[in-house]
Amino acid sequence: MNSEISLVRKSHLSAGWINGFIGVLIFSGSLPATRLAIQDFNPVFLTMARAAIAGMLGLILLLVFREKRPDKAQLFSLTLVACGVVIGFPLLSALALQYVSSAHGIIFNGMLPLTTAIFAVLRGGERPKPAFWLFSVLGSALVIGFAFSQGIHVSYTGDILMLMAVIVCGLGYAEGAKLSKTLGGWQVISWALVLSLPVTIPLLLWMMPPTFEGVRAPAWMGLIYVSLFSMLIGFVFWYRGLAQGGIAAVGQIQLLQPFFGLALAAALLNETVSTGMIGITLAVILCVAGSRKYGK
Repeated sequence: MNSEISLVRKSHLSAGWINGFIGVLIFSGSLPATRLAIQDFNPVFLTMARAAIAGMLGLILLLVFREKRPDKAQLFSLTLVACGVVIGFPLLSALALQYVSSAHGIIFNGMLPLTTAIFAVLRGGERPKPAFWLFSVLGSALVIGFAFSQGIHVSYTGDILMLMAVIVCGLGYAEGAKLSKTLGGWQVISWALVLSLPVTIPLLLWMMPPTFEGVRAPAWMGLIYVSLFSMLIGFVFWYRGLAQGGIAAVGQIQLLQPFFGLALAAALLNETVSTGMIGITLAVILCVAGSRKYGK
């Protein structure tokens, strides 16, 4: 009996890591896609457009499947999710990308596992082993150290905005994962998006340009990607994975996000990916392996 329970638990944890990996793979395209979009769209308009489009799709899903409304306690958590991942991270990162390249911004995403783990303790009640924190801090330190070595003084504004973005995003990830255990993964992001509609739609209409005549195809493709994949589909897998495998532990998969994101930045935007960037990415992969071992 105990062996069967152990197998079920291992299967559940493995499913969590697989879902988390798919989510991170989808999120890896967010900054390159955002970089494409802000070439022709205002960052605030882009943020509101992606949230409004995904919010309308989320509303349709909730109505089709007749999901019950969240209770008051869940509404507070959903508000934190909305502030963190629906508006906070998209807006702050879009503003940051006016000052730094997507490759530079992607490096900062390597700090997300640490901020997610901290909020997993503060908001989710998780208690990872001490060795977990060693690997988590080491991975984030490698990322931060690399950013400094590349000349963080070049754009204080861009780097501060990216730092703020990963902090609020970590809160949104941890809060959403905790809530998805009772509300469901896709339901959490859908409700968070719907709750944001009274803010996103008016601001979308206010910031809408008088004409879209000069908007090129790459910008439209960037908007479509961040609206459908970054804002909705990615979270279906991500929140499910965090809930199944543990917020702090599965959250460390985000250390792989720079690897995928840098590859996309090089392929789509012709941005330079240095040997140092690749070396740091390989080092943080080892930190993910260590964090996985001691995360529960």
